[in-house]
Amino acid sequence: MAVSLTPPPDAASPERNPDAPAPGSVLPPHYAACFGCGPDHPTGLHLSVTVAEGVAVDAVFNVAEAHQGAPGLAHGGVLATAADEALGFLNWLLRRPAVTARLEVDYLRPVPVGSDLHLHAECFAVAGRKTYVRCEGRLDQPDGPAALRAVGLFLAVPIEHFRRHGRGRPTPPSDEGSYNP
Repeated sequence: MAVSLTPPPDAASPERNPDAPAPGSVLPPHYAACFGCGPDHPTGLHLSVTVAEGVAVDAVFNVAEAHQGAPGLAHGGVLATAADEALGFLNWLLRRPAVTARLEVDYLRPVPVGSDLHLHAECFAVAGRKTYVRCEGRLDQPDGPAALRAVGLFLAVPIEHFRRHGRGRPTPPSDEGSYNP
């Protein structure tokens, strides 16, 4: 049975945690080798994420040769990864660790290698451990043509989840300015 992406009728509006970074703040990567946001991953997305108003973030990544599927075009899985990464950063604003439970992506147009994908992600509801989120990706500028839309569901987990299931590498979040509930 699929997990619903529709919040229940009693879901609450999301509230930014008072300790969350302020709008305009650039969020640090989860850790240096993260495929989505880490600066040290040789073929990663190197997603740059900035806090927006409300429970929202803006992110951007440049589609490189290593990200292509069909010649000259971004691989759909890489685009889904970019959306998932941007959506995951919303949990920093709620100040609760979470994992992706479900993600649906609608691809609206091809994304060429060399273009910038600008993502705007926002949380629109919270119900218990569930966080309901959505994202839109636009080509080359924040108000450029829409290239993808995604909706997802994250589940809050204890921080121990990452320690228990990781490989013993630096456990995100760390004390290096990253999310720390």
